[in-house]
Amino acid sequence: MATYLHTRWPHRRTDALRRLAEVLLAVLQAESTLHRKIALHLPRSATLESKTRTVARVFHDAQLTPQDVTDVLLPLLPDGKLTLIMDRTTWHYGQTPLNILVLGVLLGGAVIPLVWSILPHQGNSCTAARILLVARLLKVIPARRWAVLIADREFVGREWCSFLRWKRIRHCIRIRENTRIEDELVRDLFTTLQLGQVRTLFERTWVYGGWMHVVITLSPAGDRVIVASDLPVLDVLRTYRLRWAIESAFSALKARGLNLEATHMTAPERISRLFGLLCIALAWMTRIGAQRTETHAPRQDKRGRAVVSVARIGWQILSQAARWGGEVFCDCLQLLGMPFPTASTSVSRSVRC
Repeated sequence: MATYLHTRWPHRRTDALRRLAEVLLAVLQAESTLHRKIALHLPRSATLESKTRTVARVFHDAQLTPQDVTDVLLPLLPDGKLTLIMDRTTWHYGQTPLNILVLGVLLGGAVIPLVWSILPHQGNSCTAARILLVARLLKVIPARRWAVLIADREFVGREWCSFLRWKRIRHCIRIRENTRIEDELVRDLFTTLQLGQVRTLFERTWVYGGWMHVVITLSPAGDRVIVASDLPVLDVLRTYRLRWAIESAFSALKARGLNLEATHMTAPERISRLFGLLCIALAWMTRIGAQRTETHAPRQDKRGRAVVSVARIGWQILSQAARWGGEVFCDCLQLLGMPFPTASTSVSRSVRC
């Protein structure tokens, strides 16, 4: 593992890479971000206190940067257009709020975070923070490779949407019900909408400084979902539904997976290093899971949904391989440098005006 990391980070010291590799594999086996639990899985003949200090040293190492993590993840990207998704994940440690703004790519049915920033406050992100995050990713993935950027209703605003249009990034964003369109609030449109129905305005309308299609439907819970996009109207809802994949990714990183929120660290730079290490773990798990599901279809429930996620399938394989080593682990390590298969496109569904 350390040898592979050296190919991605040739500027790093060998002993630092060995520590990082050991901690990464220990996190996968421990399914925890608590230093002492990680230390229990380090393959070292030392006291628990000594191994705990080794874990802490990794997260205190200022040389592990978000750009280092991105360098490891970029070889996983397939050729062609990419679907990008933006969202936040937040939790509290005692009275201390921890808030991370994430921009990731949809791969293998899960979202792999590529860039992120630790927000110094609770609540929604500001426009400047979003623009800086997109600008960071544009340095390594040019706008011509962005098929679409998907985001929830937090990520709206005239300046934000104008920036995306300036960069020629198509976007698909859920808007708030108090958004005004042509002197009318969108919540007053199609008030007789029923569950399962989809409606759209006949023509593009002026939203947040640009012409976009507006599509409205009701969620199974009865909430009005209003999506604005510069995509073709038949693709709007199908594309927006992909946003849920980032919630699954956060679930795999947090309580139902690697337990990000169990950490006792609160310093932003250390949280950033921990999150970056977990992003590598998530990408690795998902890549292995995607490879496995190509030959072994996952078990499904009565609704046709997979009982176990692709990331979880990958974790089951990877955690055992990391524990026992051998050819299986070598195969897993090889997948960390292989691109995901190119996703197939879905057929658009029709909507009524």
